Amino acid sequence: MTEAVSGPQTASSVRLGLKENWPQFALLVLINAFVGGMVGIERTVVPLIGSEEFKISSTTLVVSFIVSFGVVKACANLVSGQLADAWGRKRVLILGWLIGLPVPFMIMWAPSWGWVIAANALLGINQGLAWSMTVIMKIDLVGPKSRGLAVGLNEFAGYLAVGVTAFLTGYLASKYGLRPAPIYLGVAYAVLGTALSILLVNDTREHVRLETAAHTQQSVPISFREIFLLTSIRDRNLFAASQAGLVNNLNDGMSWGIFPLFFASFGLHVDRIGILKAVYPATWGILQIATGPLSDRWGRKGLIVAGMWVQAAGLFLTAATSHFEWWLAGSLLLGLGTAMVYPSLIAAVSDASHPSWRARSLSVYRFWRDLGYAIGALAAGLIADLLGMAWAIGMIGALTFLSGVVVAVAMEGRPGART
Repeated sequence: MTEAVSGPQTASSVRLGLKENWPQFALLVLINAFVGGMVGIERTVVPLIGSEEFKISSTTLVVSFIVSFGVVKACANLVSGQLADAWGRKRVLILGWLIGLPVPFMIMWAPSWGWVIAANALLGINQGLAWSMTVIMKIDLVGPKSRGLAVGLNEFAGYLAVGVTAFLTGYLASKYGLRPAPIYLGVAYAVLGTALSILLVNDTREHVRLETAAHTQQSVPISFREIFLLTSIRDRNLFAASQAGLVNNLNDGMSWGIFPLFFASFGLHVDRIGILKAVYPATWGILQIATGPLSDRWGRKGLIVAGMWVQAAGLFLTAATSHFEWWLAGSLLLGLGTAMVYPSLIAAVSDASHPSWRARSLSVYRFWRDLGYAIGALAAGLIADLLGMAWAIGMIGALTFLSGVVVAVAMEGRPGART
C-alpha cells in the first residue's frame, strides 16, 4: 500500500478518476486537514489575545492580523498556479509547509502584536500555496467528471479541521489560558503536514497531460494577463464566481475577527465562544461532502445563489440577537450557506477553464476570493469602530445578499465544461 501512495508514476500508469487514485487522494485529504488546522488555531483565541493580552481597544487594529493574512494569501494564490505549472505541484506544496512551520511558535512567543501580524503574513503564504496545491492536485487526479466531489472532500477536510481546532483551542484556553497551550496544536499540524508532503505525495502533472491530450478542444497558448482578465471580468461565469468568492470570504474575514469580540461583549465565556466559532466551519466542512457532488448533478448556479442568501440570513440573525441559542442558529445558517457555495464556486471555475490553464485560472479566482479576508476584516473593523459591531455584521450580510443577486443575473443557468 505504501508504494501505491508514494511510489513514482510513469506516464503509462497514469489514470484519471477517484477510484483509480484513491490512495493519493486520501493522503491529500489528510494533508489539507492539517492545512485547515493551521487556520483553526487562530479562529477563537487570536482576536482575544489582541484585546485581552495586548490591551488593544481598536477593533480595526485587532483585526489587522486578518488583513495581513488575507492580502498575503491572495498574492500567494495568484502565483501558485504559475509556480505549479513551472515547478510541479509537489514542490509548491512543500514550500508552503516550510514557510508555515514558524507560525505557531511566533504566535506562542509573540512579545508584541506586530509579531502576530508577521506570523499571519507567513500563514497567508502557507495557506495560499499549500491549500491551493491540495485542491488543484485533487482536481488533476479525478478528471472532469467528479470535480464537485473532489472539491467537496478537499474543503470538507480543511474546514472541518478549522472547526474542530477552533473548539479545541477554545477549550484549552478556558483551562490553561490563551497562550501557549492552545497553539501547541499548530506545531503538530505543521510538522505532520510537512513530513507527509515530503515523504509520500506524488506530483500530478502527468494527470494534467493525460486530460489535456484527451480534451475535445485543443488549447490555444494564452498569457497570464489574458487568464487574469478572463477570470476577473471577461468571462461571465468566471466573473460571477470571482465576485461571489470575494464576498464569501469577506464575510468569513469579518466573522473571524468580529464574532469573538462581539460575543465577548455580551459576557460570553471563551469556551462558549469556541463552540460558536467551531459550529460555523464544522458545518461548512461536513456538508460539503454532500454539496460538492450535488453541484455535479444539479449544476453550480442554484447552489451558489441560494448559499449566498442563506449566509446573509445567518449574519442578519446574529446581528439582531443577543443570546447564545440564536447565535448558534446563525452560525449553523452561515455554515450551511458556505457549504453550498464553496465547492460549487471552485468547480464552476474549473468547468470554464481549459486543463492547460486551469491551475492559473483557479489561482486568479483564489486571489480575488481570499482578498476578501482583508477587505472584510478591514471594512468590518472600521464600521464597528464607527457604528458598532452589530452594524458591521448586518452591513456585511446585506453585501452577501447582493452578491447572490449578481450570480443569479450573470452566471449561466447550468455551467458545464465550457472549454
